[in-house]
Amino acid sequence: MPRFYCPTPLSTGLALALPAATARHVQVLRAQPGDPITLFNGEGGEFTATITAMGRSEVSVNVGEHRAVERELAVPVHLWVVMPANDRMDWLIEKAAELGAASVQPLMSAHSVLRLKADRAEKKRQHWQAVAVGASEQCGRNRVMTIAPVLALGEALAALPQQGHSAPSSRLNPEASVDLEPRYLLSFRPDSLDLRRLLNAPSKPACVWVLNGPEGGLNAQEEAAAMAQGFIPVQLGPRVLRAETAPLALLAALAAVY
Repeated sequence: MPRFYCPTPLSTGLALALPAATARHVQVLRAQPGDPITLFNGEGGEFTATITAMGRSEVSVNVGEHRAVERELAVPVHLWVVMPANDRMDWLIEKAAELGAASVQPLMSAHSVLRLKADRAEKKRQHWQAVAVGASEQCGRNRVMTIAPVLALGEALAALPQQGHSAPSSRLNPEASVDLEPRYLLSFRPDSLDLRRLLNAPSKPACVWVLNGPEGGLNAQEEAAAMAQGFIPVQLGPRVLRAETAPLALLAALAAVY
């Protein structure tokens, strides 16, 4: 059954004219009165609905039963990614939504190829949010991954809540209890911690933060600043992954465990 994001209050028995963007998506499928669809508004679960009228620009529905279905990861994963160039960021956003990320924070760093400011940055954010909505419609999520405003890496690190837990060095011990909010810095340095040591911990964290640099990597000062905020350098294996591939590989590994 076709699924559509409908950012408006929904309740069983409601007769509703769909918002313009949702109506356009229904019309693209050439749906007809009487056809069943599924609606979700990002507030939890999904609703069955039946199309009652199709106009030139309006679509009306009757909202049916609510199904308390959630397809989220048990542990929220927040991706911080220095934006790759061209359409690779679109691809990363789409796949991150499919794999269950809770949010994506687009970043700029010293080696960034893509740099966005002011109106251009906001237009891109809105575009990426639309990509995340489309991915949620396709993959069955009833929550929409949040795309945060573009920030410089230093700004984002300064705004990150303090851990308030043990020092990073104690979290390198696989026998120690898992930190409440582990923060992973993707790294290809040979001295980086093997991710498998962290994923084998017996308890689940409250949430996970993942920071990935640009095509040229983070510089030494940026890595030091991230580690000062509790990020632990981790590696995914011996191969060098592209900037848009590495965070998705880690996200897939976390999804398999959490």
